[in-house]
Amino acid sequence: MSEVDAEEVIGQAAGRRHVVAWGFWDWGSSAFNAVILTFVFSVYLTDKVGDDLPGGVSASSWLGWALGIAGLVIALTAPIFGQWSDATAKRKRSLAVLTGLVVSAMAGMFFVHDDYRDLWLGLVLLALGSTFFELAAGVPYNAMLRQVSTPVNVGRVSGFGWAMGYFGGIILLLISYFGFIAGKGDHRGLLGVPTDDGLNIRLVAILAAVWFAAFALPVLFVVPELPRTGADPGAATAGFFGSYRVLWRDLRELWAVDRRTVVYLLASAVFRDGLAGVFTFGAVLAVRVYGIADDDVLLFGIAANVVAALGAIGAGRFDDRIGPKIVIVVSLAAMIVCGIALLVVSGPVMFWVFGLLLTIFVGPAQASARSFLVRLAPPGREGQMFGLYTTTGRAATFLAPTLFAFFVWAFDAERAGIVGIILVLAVGLAALLPVRPPARDSVA
Repeated sequence: MSEVDAEEVIGQAAGRRHVVAWGFWDWGSSAFNAVILTFVFSVYLTDKVGDDLPGGVSASSWLGWALGIAGLVIALTAPIFGQWSDATAKRKRSLAVLTGLVVSAMAGMFFVHDDYRDLWLGLVLLALGSTFFELAAGVPYNAMLRQVSTPVNVGRVSGFGWAMGYFGGIILLLISYFGFIAGKGDHRGLLGVPTDDGLNIRLVAILAAVWFAAFALPVLFVVPELPRTGADPGAATAGFFGSYRVLWRDLRELWAVDRRTVVYLLASAVFRDGLAGVFTFGAVLAVRVYGIADDDVLLFGIAANVVAALGAIGAGRFDDRIGPKIVIVVSLAAMIVCGIALLVVSGPVMFWVFGLLLTIFVGPAQASARSFLVRLAPPGREGQMFGLYTTTGRAATFLAPTLFAFFVWAFDAERAGIVGIILVLAVGLAALLPVRPPARDSVA
């Protein structure tokens, strides 16, 4: 690929309005992660729709199976999808189609009534939504980071995107809670929505779908399509199975030319699973170990997301000045120290102090992990690299949950599960340390 071709891709839409439009997609997409997948619809699906499910398998187990199958599909298809979007120069179109599919799945959740026979529809929609969402966010959206940034500000732009996602999720959760869920009785929220047949939750799904669709539009209208680059055009015509041959060839070439990218993908997969574990098990530990009241967990979750967002914004400047590797190393080391402190302290106050200190470093690590790969990816092959980034991340998602469960079982104490998360972060940090950072001229 010529230097002129590369310049067409790097920062070809790096104005402020392009960055804001790109960040609004993150703001809107939090509707799926925060409302649908984590706090509202999945809980409704298991606790209400499937609470009287006949047979010996619980609704929660079926949910795990559905999301597990979705994760397998994502892991197998993400690099192929990224490879295709690079070769065909249809990155924005891919994002538009996938976003539309996610929004359609979310809107379809309105038809999941409080009846165990609707559980299967809910599971299918949730699995499809998760698959399309992960492919959209992990491949074309992340790959567009290079289009809306320059080597001078890629860290700040990445941090801005993460912060937009955190803040968007918080605001939509608050709107959903106070407007549709809060209170007791047959009518909930400030809007007095009936709870009969799960109507209030089903309307939240519609709200989330509209929220995502509205805030996804700016990036589709403002940021130009990926220009055609030197990415292998054979990837566009190789067919599904042929694409894996092209991918294997490219991986062998990448290992021979710059194997640090491969090592980084593996290292980041490990520590990113540790970062996910912080939020996955944080609420459980808050209530069962540190005595946080159930009603205060949501408040802590909001506070944790706010400090993580602020950390991502602040660390973006350091990312651009000193490079993403130092930001990641410092963040992971600080999280390990805070985790060790949480092993020995007790009580709600100490959890608030060290829990928030720990989460303030989550945002910087996530944002800089993304900007690190952008700096390493060959121009025009960002989609393929982020496809591999998504796949390796999916492959490592068993680490934090498994080690958390093992230490809880081994020491018969839920507090001991923190050791498992610390170990995942430490292994990821150790794997990252030998990786040579991007060249100085790609940092600033």
